[in-house]
Amino acid sequence: MADRQAQRPSARAAATPGGDGTFMRKLQDHAPNSTQLMGFLVLVISGGILLFLTGLTLTAIVLGLIFFLPLILLTSPIWVPAGTLLFIGVVVFLMTCGFGMAVVAGSLWIYRYLRGWHPPGSQRIDYARSRLANTANHVRDYAREYGGYLHSRSKDAAPGA
Repeated sequence: MADRQAQRPSARAAATPGGDGTFMRKLQDHAPNSTQLMGFLVLVISGGILLFLTGLTLTAIVLGLIFFLPLILLTSPIWVPAGTLLFIGVVVFLMTCGFGMAVVAGSLWIYRYLRGWHPPGSQRIDYARSRLANTANHVRDYAREYGGYLHSRSKDAAPGA
């Protein structure tokens, strides 16, 4: 009985020409609403306007280069040294600012570390400090243990000393 009901087509599918109507149903389910359609139209129109402005800008740049290229070539003995000095000045200024920011950041990190606020990376500094202290203690103990041995060996080599 259940098999007969599953095989019977629905009234909506029977009304559509060409079979069961799943393609048309999917097409209707995925049809854009008016908001999506307006968004697509705005996207197409604004994209077209921006493409037109890009073409206009490139055309103006090419025409400007064609028109001003002789003037640029004639005055290049002035522009090249001026551009070089300007470039060097900008690079020096930016380097100074960068080094200044690095000094300020480092000073703030050291201040926070000395105040005990545990800035990022302070665990590695503490670990390195403990490793240095352990190594120094180990070297001191080694020197105490074998320092007397070397001192007594030097007396053996020079009995009168």
